[in-house]
Order: sequence, then structure tokens, then C-alpha cells
Amino acid sequence: MAEPYFKIGAVARKVGMSPSVIRSWESLGLARPRRTESKYRLYTADDVKLLKRARFLRKVRGLNAAAIVQLLKREGKVRPVADGNAGAIGGHLRQLRSRRRLSLAQVAQAVGISVGFLSALERSQMSGSVGTLRKLARFYKTNILDFFDASEASKRQVRPSERKILEIGTGVRMELLAWGNTVMEPHLFRIAPEAGSGDPYTHEGEEFLYVLRGDLEIMVEGEQYRLKPGDSFYFESATPHRWKNPGRKETLVLWINTPPTF
Repeated sequence: MAEPYFKIGAVARKVGMSPSVIRSWESLGLARPRRTESKYRLYTADDVKLLKRARFLRKVRGLNAAAIVQLLKREGKVRPVADGNAGAIGGHLRQLRSRRRLSLAQVAQAVGISVGFLSALERSQMSGSVGTLRKLARFYKTNILDFFDASEASKRQVRPSERKILEIGTGVRMELLAWGNTVMEPHLFRIAPEAGSGDPYTHEGEEFLYVLRGDLEIMVEGEQYRLKPGDSFYFESATPHRWKNPGRKETLVLWINTPPTF
């Protein structure tokens, strides 16, 4: 059964907190909602459970927000904010531009985005789609995997809690399943309703994907495909492609690139 999602009003009623408090706790990692293209927050049952635990610690034990985060980190229920947070991407993009002594206008013009949008990306005020990040990575002659800090060799066995996670754009989470000196680049994509890659993009290599849950709409060379659970799909990465979740529930996709040039 697909995972249910809750909007912030429903979460506020379930948890017994105001929406403003829930929003303020996002920056601390106490909730990591997906976002739709209309910018609506979508929370999972695990988000609700974590927020209820945080409210208990605040109301009953009298802990402040910082103390709650530290306790939940020790319990393994909260990852550091830098893991999979847009802030890590923004800082990395700013460093890449500064090292090359380029202005915001120079990079924005080369990539085809506005100066204001690039500035917001670097300051972590907005998140970029897969297509936008891919264009930036190509301009800087790097790849999106650099945002994972995935330089060390991976173990043969990677448990779910050990995956390297990157939030890409609005409502798209990419979980790296293996990294290091590999010839394949396997990911688990979690795609919220209405979320997707944004603009079409290309890169070197080949891609294989298998839909585990939900629906996926993918367009390759102008031809559109609608994939259901159990469907697989293969294409050459050099062909322009984009994708989105057209359904009302989260889509889960096993996605493999070779070579690791994503």
C-alpha cells in the first residue's frame, strides 16, 4: 500500500502544534516534508510520529528545540541537517563559482537561468530541479554525485540508515545505494505527487529504471511513457529526457546509471 501524505493543517491537528511551529522546526531537521510543484508541504506518517515525539519532549520534559534535536540525533531518529539538505548544495555551488572567480551573472547566463534564481540557490533559499542541477554540474565539469560527498569507497552491504541522501528540487529525494569506484550508479528515487525533474536534460551513459511503487511519467525524445509498478524502462542518457510523478501518492523507483556520470 502506498504511503499516505498529510498537509500541514492535518499534521498540526494530529500533533497539537501550530503550523508556524512545525514550519520553524523544519530547519532543525525535525520534519522533512516533500513539496508539490504548487509548494504545498506533504508529510508522511513518520514525520507525524517524529513531531509527536518532539512535542512530548518539549511539553513533558521541558527541553528546548536544540536539546530535542540533540536527543533525537543520539536516538538515531534525526539526521544532521546537512545530510540531504539544500544548504549543502547551495554552499557547494557558491564554492565552485568563487574558485573560478565568476560572477553570478556569468554563470546564470551560461546555464540559462536567472541571476536571482542562482543567487537563491547558493543561499539555500530555493532548491533546484534535477534538470537545473545537471546543467550547473555540466558547466562546472563535475556531477551531481559530488553533492553526496561520496568519495570514499562503499561497503558491499549498505543498510537503509547508511544511504547517502540528497534532496533534489521540490519533492524529489535521491538515495545513493552504492558509491566509490563503481561502474554503476544505483539510486532509490522517492518522488512526491506532482514532483519531477523539471526541464529536459542529457548526459553520458545509459539508464535503467524499475518502478517499485506509484506511477512515473517519462518523456524521451518527445515521446511520453506512463510507467506502473513492475514496469522497467531503458534508454540512452544522451537523449533529452524528463520525468514526473503524475499520481497522488509517492512514487518509488530503482534507478541505475552507467557509467556514474549523473
